[in-house]
Amino acid sequence: MALTSADLGDGTYRNPVLDADWSDPDLLRVGDDFYLTASSFGRAPGLPLLHSRDLVNWTLVGHALQLLEPAGDFRKPRHDCGVWAPSLRHHDDRFWIFWGDPDHGIFQVNAPEIRGPWTRPHLVKEGKGLIDACPLWDEETGEAYLVHAWAKSRAGVKNRLTGHRMRPDGTGLLDEGKVIVDADRIPGWFTLEGPKAYRHDGWFWIFAPAGGVESGWQGAFRSRGFFGPYEERIVLEQGDTEVNGPHQGGWVRTAAGEDWFAHFQQRGPYGRVVHLQPMRWGTDGWPVLGDEGAPVAVHKKPDLPPQPPSAPATDDDFPGGRYGRQWQWTANPQDGWATQHSGDGLRLSCVRTVDAHDLRKLPNVLTQRLPGISATVEVELRLDSEEPGARAGLAVLGDAFSWIGLQREHDGSVRLVHRFAESVADRERDAAHPLEAPEGRARLWIEIGAGARCRFSYDVGDGRIPSGQVFAATPWRWVGALLGLFALASVGGGHAGAASFTHFRITATP
Repeated sequence: MALTSADLGDGTYRNPVLDADWSDPDLLRVGDDFYLTASSFGRAPGLPLLHSRDLVNWTLVGHALQLLEPAGDFRKPRHDCGVWAPSLRHHDDRFWIFWGDPDHGIFQVNAPEIRGPWTRPHLVKEGKGLIDACPLWDEETGEAYLVHAWAKSRAGVKNRLTGHRMRPDGTGLLDEGKVIVDADRIPGWFTLEGPKAYRHDGWFWIFAPAGGVESGWQGAFRSRGFFGPYEERIVLEQGDTEVNGPHQGGWVRTAAGEDWFAHFQQRGPYGRVVHLQPMRWGTDGWPVLGDEGAPVAVHKKPDLPPQPPSAPATDDDFPGGRYGRQWQWTANPQDGWATQHSGDGLRLSCVRTVDAHDLRKLPNVLTQRLPGISATVEVELRLDSEEPGARAGLAVLGDAFSWIGLQREHDGSVRLVHRFAESVADRERDAAHPLEAPEGRARLWIEIGAGARCRFSYDVGDGRIPSGQVFAATPWRWVGALLGLFALASVGGGHAGAASFTHFRITATP
């Protein structure tokens, strides 16, 4: 069975609706279509773009950011940096995405259609620690605003939201900014961030989470003027449910007037999975999310036309050597890493590197998200490189990593190797005894069980054989663990050859 939709087929859906690391989601409706984007941190392409007609069944339709900028800063992996908490809006017949890069400032891109062409990133406000930016165009007055949060690691402050007047064309700000919500003045509130700004019922609204990603809550703030003063209320928290830290996301209204809120739940190595909550406006004018402020596990679907079950793609046969939209590099890609050709299969060049001992430092790992359910990952590999020390494989990549694959030996033979590195280790070591792969080919598997505990196995011609100990996948600080394909070689001169991957599959474990 392949990875399945959250649509239960009986008019209801189950949470999470996106069971993988679609971190810090924001969404909107244009006509009958819903679109969602998410944090992509240091991976490229960035700013994933998802589409749905019913808020439950989603497909990945592209990315808005082909390269991270400044491009030179992302030639090497910066796993927890880059694109933080984007906001997706539609204004003046264009799609807009604003985000904060904690090391550089607030950027935006825009496009006439969701599939582009998207502009290159434009720096709206330069500075350290500026994160979670969201624009607001006030259709009543023609004024434009921007609100953002702060990263203490860069700016020395946090737990506050700063507001600006913005040029209506989104190219810059018109003032130095003012703190419009200081959560240090709100008893019990901490780590206020991730604001999303709206106009509704004569009020300026800011939906913003607080309390930290693992155990926080969702707040709502309202004021008659954009610059405050704001009053606050907690509108979603864990309660008696198993959904820890339900917060940070966006509100959307259907054409029929139903309100919904999408947010994330931090799930360790799986990253931040996306839940969909029903929403209504109470008699006192405040939003009510979920089941009276607690997350729902199963709920009636939005009142929208039925859609075929769908989920973002995972499988890939790499037709013509091209890889699907679900894949991202661990840094800005360079020409020659993946070669197009007339057949099927991904042909990765064995990139020469001084960091062959540590996959965490490699920019040329092609990754996709770890599924949030028990599943089996499978791929076929052929090592074509004749370069001694060249290797290629299938990895689970995080603050710790483990991989299984093939390596060319100095005597010309090819061996099946399985290696790993703990989070505190600066280099890998063997997870199992190497053995010969006579034809330079292997079929590789990773079985992902409860708690993202991974079991590796292989077939080099004698049937499927388990390899090594159980490996518990680990996230980086803000990014869930990733599945990765890679090919590399030691430093030296000339082209080091390539490796071919075919028949990549992820299937749910019953």
